[in-house]
Amino acid sequence: MTGERAKRAGARRRRCAAWAACAASALLGCSVGPNYVRPAVESPSAYKEAIPWKPAEPRDQERRGNWWEVFKDPKLDALMAPVEVSNQTIKAAEARVREARALTQQARAALFPLVSASASASRSSARGATGSSVNTTTGQGGGPRNDYNVALDVSWEVDLWGRVRRTVEASEASAQASVADLESAKLSAQALLAEDYFLLRVQDAQIRLLNDTVEAYQRSLQLTRNQYAVGVAARADVAQAETQLKSTQAQAIDAGIQRAQLEHAIAVLLGKAPADFSVAAESVPTEFPPIPPGLPSELLERRPDIAAAERRAAAANAQIGVAEAAFFPSLTLSATGGFQSSVLSQLFSLPSRYWSLGSALAQTIFDAGLRRAQTAQAIATYDENVANYRQTVLNGFLEVEDNLVALRILEQEASVQDEAVSAFPPASR
Repeated sequence: MTGERAKRAGARRRRCAAWAACAASALLGCSVGPNYVRPAVESPSAYKEAIPWKPAEPRDQERRGNWWEVFKDPKLDALMAPVEVSNQTIKAAEARVREARALTQQARAALFPLVSASASASRSSARGATGSSVNTTTGQGGGPRNDYNVALDVSWEVDLWGRVRRTVEASEASAQASVADLESAKLSAQALLAEDYFLLRVQDAQIRLLNDTVEAYQRSLQLTRNQYAVGVAARADVAQAETQLKSTQAQAIDAGIQRAQLEHAIAVLLGKAPADFSVAAESVPTEFPPIPPGLPSELLERRPDIAAAERRAAAANAQIGVAEAAFFPSLTLSATGGFQSSVLSQLFSLPSRYWSLGSALAQTIFDAGLRRAQTAQAIATYDENVANYRQTVLNGFLEVEDNLVALRILEQEASVQDEAVSAFPPASR
């Protein structure tokens, strides 16, 4: 009979465990709030300024690599190397990534029970009506009493409605947005460095041209003065030559100022003080690599600023679920166990053992519209982030179109200028 009872008890325990597992799965699988769907964005099938190019397949997870190496400029490559390490804007973005990941870890911690341990020791007594010591536990005489307690407490808020899971979802999306912000900071610093570097090289060429022009005007001025001395040229011709020379010298000085400012900007991008940094003058590259074919609208998904905006929309969507979960009751399970004794040597004996199990169900009855307002705020924040995402995509299209049309027109302008130079006879150049 004992064996039969043991079998029946074991079967009951297995059934209870199965029911508990099913109930837990059902409860944990319930999450209020809308599931995230990436917002739709109207995009052209091809860029207007890139009609001859073939669209490419979107690869938003691809590494961008050292894109500046296509310019084949060793000095630029050397300047780019320390950007990710020394640029302070990038360092700040890296710190924000670590912060976001720590917040995600904090959010995940709420999915698990909180376990805490405690130990205490006390000695107490009280005086009775006759003035004698009274045991605070029994209420009778007997002198002071010692009390020793060791306990383990476990509490867990069951995520019935997915509030914690939605919080984790929002934190993960925010962390991903921070990673995209970091990539955007890197790309922005690299692009600014490349732009400032080539503008500096343009100023180098401009300064050389102006210096050569100054030398030519100095010779012309001396020739005009000689002609004036022998009566061949008028005084006005000398004044005009002097004005032409001084104007060109002023332009050379102004070009030097612009070059120094560009050099300072490069120093700051590299995390250095401008006084401790310099770039030697060199000639500007005469040839630049062509833009590779395949610029579809989907290529913009590789832009980190667009990825960050989309991830923020996902985080805002999850916050709607967090707000809606507040309309439902919360369930907290708790358990306590330990040992308590007035004699230290008997503290861990079986008679000193105690335990308790409990649960608490809490529901807000009246909050004067607080939860409804919080939900409306979460929805409005989501709509704002969706609009920001779509605007970021449109700005991406705008930047690409503007740069493509600038390249096309500048190529035409350079071709016309080459034709104009070729039209002069060799003796006139």
